[in-house]
This record gives sequence, structure tokens and C-alpha cells, in this order.
Amino acid sequence: MSITNTKDGSNKPWRIDMRLGGRDGKRIRKVFATKGEAIAYETFVLKQVDDKPWLGEKEDNRKLSELIKHWYDLHGQQLAQPQSRLRKLELTCFGLGDPIASKLTINDFAHYRQSRLDGEIEDFQGKKTKVKPNTINHEHAYLNAVFTELKRLGEWTLPNPLEGLPQFKIEDTELAFLYPEEIPVVLDECRNAEYEHLVTIVMVCLATGCRWSEAEGLRGNQIAHNRITFVKTKGKKNRTVPIAQGLADLLPRVRGPLFRPCRRSFERAIKRSGLTFPEGQMTHILRHTFASHFMMNGGNILVLRQILGHADIKDTMRYAHFAPDHLDDAITKNPIAGIL
Repeated sequence: MSITNTKDGSNKPWRIDMRLGGRDGKRIRKVFATKGEAIAYETFVLKQVDDKPWLGEKEDNRKLSELIKHWYDLHGQQLAQPQSRLRKLELTCFGLGDPIASKLTINDFAHYRQSRLDGEIEDFQGKKTKVKPNTINHEHAYLNAVFTELKRLGEWTLPNPLEGLPQFKIEDTELAFLYPEEIPVVLDECRNAEYEHLVTIVMVCLATGCRWSEAEGLRGNQIAHNRITFVKTKGKKNRTVPIAQGLADLLPRVRGPLFRPCRRSFERAIKRSGLTFPEGQMTHILRHTFASHFMMNGGNILVLRQILGHADIKDTMRYAHFAPDHLDDAITKNPIAGIL
């Protein structure tokens, strides 16, 4: 009991002796003439604790959605595609039930991701959809980055609730590319498309290894002296790639946007061609085609990294096996080399 009667005969026999925030918190001692005054003062002090951090550390009761919004205001809006990232984080938060962030645990997220894989979690429209492990890994990485960045900024002092939880191991996907005889087939179908510049966009992708969005979003001021400078890239770094005069002559001579969105036109052209691509590589196969042929024609892996704009050399090394002499020592240095 923090309120006691000292019975010392003084005119203030009622004493308060209390600590706020545990045994190491601030100690308060005060005497009163009546027990009612002591109780009233104790009630007053306890009500002030939440507004007085120096009286004891306040429990962090922010919801996960509040934390995500705070992260977005301080950092997320500076990313290359901020609205897309925020939307994905909000979907994850919704699927987790928007818990108090400080109470989120590894076990909570482990159950969430299994439910996502099984298609048991509803989205904002109430629809349940099974997702692939790679999608879960992205959600894991995005949410982990929220806690990591807020901790770096001093806005989160508790442990990262996802720390120590490994992501799913994903098998390497097939890197499909167009064979030399398939490239003219694709270009012919694109020339016959309803959009006159579709073939030009495809040729830019094949000649520079750029992403579809980078080619489709080109503006006139990005073309100069037979060079294309790609801006607002995924890696947030500009990169310049030279092009042949023949391709430069095909590019529209305008100051603003060179092309209009035409991904669907490309999909229809591929369908007419009869070619089939792995899932998710409809337009990205053009980038794979550039990189694969670059290495097969004797290109340098470090130069390829610079052209593609990879931040991590491991991403570029996926194409190393296309080099003509890659691992040729396996032919001459195996134990039966002298027999065959």
C-alpha cells in the first residue's frame, strides 16, 4: 500500500511513498493532513504518467497501420514506387489483423504467411487468393524493412519482431530467352500490331536490355548522340546505353513522351506468333534475351552489370553460364578426359 498513516501525532500523518514505472522508476514521497487528500493526489499522479515520460516509460501501443504510415511519411514516399509499396504493406497489415506493433511476434507472421499460401486470408475486397512463396518473401522483406528503417531513425526502440525468421527458399526460375530465329517472328508480329511504335519499343528492349517500363516511358530528352539514358530506374541510378544509328532513326522526334502504353498489344502479338513464354516473363523475356545473347557473343559480365543496372553482381551472374568458355575446364580436367 503506497498510502499509510504514520500515527506520529503530526498535523499531516498521511504519507504517500510510491514508485512509478517499477523499482527503478521515479520515487514520490509526500505527506497529507487527511487520507482523502492522499488518495486524490495519488489518483492525480497516476493519471499524469502517460503524459510524463520522465515518470516512467510509456508502453508503445501503436497499431501496425500507424507504424506503416509513420514509416511512409519519413522514408517510404522517397522510394521509386511509393504508392505500390504502401499498398502492399497495407494489405499485409490487413491480413495480420492490424495488431499492436509491439505485440507482433514471429509466430504471428509465420501463421499469416502459411494462411496466405493456403489462400485463407481475404484482401480488401473480401477475396481469398493463394499466393506463391516468392510473394510471401516480398511481403516479409517489406515489413521487415519498416521496422529496420524506423529503428535506424530512432522511431522504434523495441526489437524487430521479424528478426530471426528466415524467408522461404526459392528455386531458381527458368531464364527464358528468344532464339535467333524467333526474334524476326516477334518483330514481324509487332510490325503488324495496331500500334505503329510497338516494334520500336521491342527493339529498344532487345538492343539495350532495358525493362519494358523503361522503354515504354522514354521521353525525347533521354535520347542524344545515339545514346539512351534511362532515368527513374528500379535501382534509382541513371544509366546510359549506346544504340545503333538504325535504331536511333526509328525513334520519334518529339520532346515529350515517345510512346503510349502498349503492353497488351505486345501480349496479343506474342499470342499470334504461337510462341509460349514462362509465367511472368511476357515482357521481361526481352531483357533476358539481350543479356543471354550478350554473354553468348563474348560480352564481359561486368559490362553487362553496368548495362542492366544491377546493384548486386549476383543478379548478373545468372547469365554467366552463357559465356562461350564458361566452365570449359570441366571437359579437359575431369578424371576420364584422357579416355574419351
